[in-house]
Amino acid sequence: MRRVILLFWIFTRTAETLALQPSNKMEEDGTFKVEGRKMPTEDRREEKENHEKEQEKRTEKTDAGREDTTGETEHEQERVDDPEKNSNWSKTETEKVYLSATPPTVHQIFSQHNTPPATPSPSQHVQLTVHPLMSAMTQSPPAVIQLSNGITDPVTVASHLLVTNVSTLLTNQTSSDVNSTVAQIEKGNLEEMEVAPTATAARAGPTAMILPKPQLETNTKDNLVAKIKKNKLPKKHKVKEKKTKALKKGNNVKKLAQERDEMTSAPYFPYFKDHYCPPDCTCYGRVVQCSDKELDRIPYGIPYNSRYVLLMNNHINSIQLDLLSEYLSMEFLVLSSNRLTDSSVEGVFEGIQALKRLYLERNFLQSIPTDLPTSLEELRMDGNKVSVMSEVAWSRCPGLLILSLNNNSLGSLAFPAGVLSPLVSLRTLSLSQNQLTSVPLHLPLSLQELYLRGNRILRFQSGVFQGKAELLVLDLSANRLTNKGLGKAALINATHLESLNLEGNLLKHVPRHLPRSLKTLNLEGNSISSVSKAAFLSLPHLEHLGLARNKLSKVAPGAFWTLPLLHQLDLSHNALRQVPRQLPIWLVSLSLTHNKIETIPRDAFCWARLDKTPSSRLVRVQLENNLVDLGSLDSEAFSCLRGFQVVHFY
Repeated sequence: MRRVILLFWIFTRTAETLALQPSNKMEEDGTFKVEGRKMPTEDRREEKENHEKEQEKRTEKTDAGREDTTGETEHEQERVDDPEKNSNWSKTETEKVYLSATPPTVHQIFSQHNTPPATPSPSQHVQLTVHPLMSAMTQSPPAVIQLSNGITDPVTVASHLLVTNVSTLLTNQTSSDVNSTVAQIEKGNLEEMEVAPTATAARAGPTAMILPKPQLETNTKDNLVAKIKKNKLPKKHKVKEKKTKALKKGNNVKKLAQERDEMTSAPYFPYFKDHYCPPDCTCYGRVVQCSDKELDRIPYGIPYNSRYVLLMNNHINSIQLDLLSEYLSMEFLVLSSNRLTDSSVEGVFEGIQALKRLYLERNFLQSIPTDLPTSLEELRMDGNKVSVMSEVAWSRCPGLLILSLNNNSLGSLAFPAGVLSPLVSLRTLSLSQNQLTSVPLHLPLSLQELYLRGNRILRFQSGVFQGKAELLVLDLSANRLTNKGLGKAALINATHLESLNLEGNLLKHVPRHLPRSLKTLNLEGNSISSVSKAAFLSLPHLEHLGLARNKLSKVAPGAFWTLPLLHQLDLSHNALRQVPRQLPIWLVSLSLTHNKIETIPRDAFCWARLDKTPSSRLVRVQLENNLVDLGSLDSEAFSCLRGFQVVHFY
């Protein structure tokens, strides 16, 4: 009896060591070595073959489950709900072992799993796999019972009974772990799912902790959970998910395209752009102000959309060829007070499509540019050294309206007859401060203003206009005109003339044969000594008359009575000794300063019958710097005035 108990105790310890504390020593072929004995070579080969077959079967099942996304979902859901279907041993395999007529050996039980064998004891040299034995004990107790049925030895029977009890205990524990895992899957807690196998392995012993996890089952469960959740989503959410993915994809494509364009596009240069302004300039919208900057060339990068470009008062001596032709919107270009010459501007103005006003004043130009744009309406070249011009230069800009060539070196030879005839739209021509001895012939009939001040003109010949001209303003001041130079036919075609300035000439009396349309006549600064009563009979529309700075000493009574619209009369700086008699009552302003006036006749302002004399319109009478004795004044001479405050003696 003692012997039986001792053997039972020995086998109990051995079984305990076998189940829970196996050796950690592993061979190169994936099996654990148990000291004492080794498994035969044939058994090892069979074990390997069975292991590989089982692994292939499981791989094929897994692949088949992944391909079938609709039918397998319900089947896999049932497997998740049934813990027995997720166990390492299926019911079919268990029934095969349990109902087998021939009791399987321990080696056969071990070979049914594909996990590496464990070493049961360090005192024996037998190669066994620990994980299959653990699977057999934890998931298939009937197989262990059947294995023990063919053993008659008491010690062996006791060992098998102990293994059976341990197997039952571990089976219950494993079943509970499986159930908890399935519950975690249903709740979606995937992190807790990984904890259960670890806890079970810890109970099995340190060797089981080291053994690799069955990754196939875990991946399968993850795929099942993902498929179940995806199938449970409503169709609306699926459509939204697809749309969201499409939008994200489109945004990513756009971002990639933008990045690619940024990487491949040329570097950005702001010059000539609409909103760029050169450092030396000031820009106001489309107006570029670059004046008074001491520039020696046009600043680089002026926007092409500029309308007004102001470059006066600099040191610009050259202009890049074809530069200005790029400014298709430029209407006004000012290059006054620079250092431009004929060669520096040759060809630079050609092609400027919208240029209307070009200012080239105070430069060193000697001729008119021959490449003026056809759109030009105003050209100012005052203060240059222009001495010659040709008809070809003007034929390029027939739409020119204003031409100013003041203060140049133009002589009579520079104006051959008809040189300005191509300018059929010309309205204003200014040739002041030149060296002309006669007025240019065959001027355009469209001319309305002609300024010839400060020349050497001796006469105004009749061939200036070949027909009725539209001339309104004629300035012949500061010339050398005499009464003979203004003959009868001089202004015969100027039928619309309204303003005539003959100041500073050599006239000795009021010219005759003046146009009846005159409204302003300036005869100041001549040598006129007297004014007859019939001097202004032919000027019924005259409103302003200037006779200052002459040598007037005598004015006939009623000499201005023939001027019914006269408002302003200037007789200052003459030699008059009394206020002219019978002045028009419609006069508004009268200037008699700087004369030698001593007396004011009674009929000077109020010369009609005293009881019928209407009130005078005079609002200002200037008598300063004269010899009037205030004590001897006749009060009746001012009776028709609005008051003494109208007359100014001091």
